[in-house]
Amino acid sequence: MMNNKIEIAEAIQSLNPQANHRVEGADLDEATIDWLNGTTPISKADIQAEMDRLQAEYDALDYARKREAEYPSVQDLVVALYDTDDKTAIDAKRAEIKLKYPKPGA
Repeated sequence: MMNNKIEIAEAIQSLNPQANHRVEGADLDEATIDWLNGTTPISKADIQAEMDRLQAEYDALDYARKREAEYPSVQDLVVALYDTDDKTAIDAKRAEIKLKYPKPGA
């Protein structure tokens, strides 16, 4: 996936991991898809539906990617195992990040 946008080939592979194909173009409406080595063609409507599903799935986890980028490192967590003050600081930092990037529906 480039630029956080689901690509045609990604949707095809999701629908049929064994698909052998070549895609020319990034816009599904104008793209040319060659189905190779006897691969059963997948309709553009089905590909678009899968692209939409995968994009929604990706977008729904945006909060998790943002949290992960700001959470303390594994090294910080290991140090905190042996130091109560460090653990308290890390717990506070994690709570702050969770508040900043809430889980949808929570």
